[in-house]
Amino acid sequence: MAVSSGTQGRIRVGISGWNYAPWRGVFYPERLPHARELAYAAERFSTIEVNGTFYSLQRPSSFARWAAATPDDFVFSVKGSRFITHMLRLRNVEQALANFFASGLLLLGPKLGPILWQFSPDFAFNASRLESFFQLLPQSTTEAAQLGRSHDSRVKGRAYTEPDENRPLRHAIEIRHDSFLTEDFIKLLRRYRIALVCADTVSWPRLVDATTDFVYCRLHGSRELYASGYGPKAIATWADRMAAWAGGNPPSGPRVSPFSPIETRPHDVYVYFDNDMKVRAPADALSLERRLAKLGLAQPWNPSLP
Repeated sequence: MAVSSGTQGRIRVGISGWNYAPWRGVFYPERLPHARELAYAAERFSTIEVNGTFYSLQRPSSFARWAAATPDDFVFSVKGSRFITHMLRLRNVEQALANFFASGLLLLGPKLGPILWQFSPDFAFNASRLESFFQLLPQSTTEAAQLGRSHDSRVKGRAYTEPDENRPLRHAIEIRHDSFLTEDFIKLLRRYRIALVCADTVSWPRLVDATTDFVYCRLHGSRELYASGYGPKAIATWADRMAAWAGGNPPSGPRVSPFSPIETRPHDVYVYFDNDMKVRAPADALSLERRLAKLGLAQPWNPSLP
């Protein structure tokens, strides 16, 4: 679903990843070729979160293939490299960032959406380290291309550093440690116009503070991580939050900062279901689409489908 009007932000509902064997014969038709799975999912959702980029540097050919397999106005969010967030832990990451942005992201063109930086559960709040990292993040595709051109041999011969045009880039941060529950962190995000991920999990922090012009939600399953589904009541609650953010009405919920004027502006909203272990993600994403349609916010992404 993609919701938009002149007085509200745009809501995109999607899934985290698409290449899961247990989905075959449940979400995907029995004999659907694996190569068609992305196209099939993109017929039903307006956005998908790319997970493979978290585990390894992808090739430009992969990004080009993904862009070609999806319809106009589709958007990918791209998960940042765990080498940067989990192994280097944001220290001395200039070269790793250059390699990441040279790996082919720019081939997504207008389909390149937010870049997600997920921190590990043992990564604690460190203001100076975070600010140094934020200062390195490119704010546009032109800046990303310039950064990517300083790549090293890890992507030699398979780098792509030419933006089709200059577009702004969006970044989002997912926290998993309670030390981030401080107003200082929110102030830092607002200073650099970076979104705080509102994550629904078993035990990790969940905050509704809005920090820039978009909101990024990841629904992992609040009873059993990556597995439990969302019933009608939970879907209705999340739909109300989406509508509030999109309309510039801050939703109720845990927060660690006073209200800011930025929170009363319409926000674009990206929400991804990551409860994929029991094939819940596609069904729950479709349920949220239907709920938003009942609220009169929009038609489904592809209204011709059942």
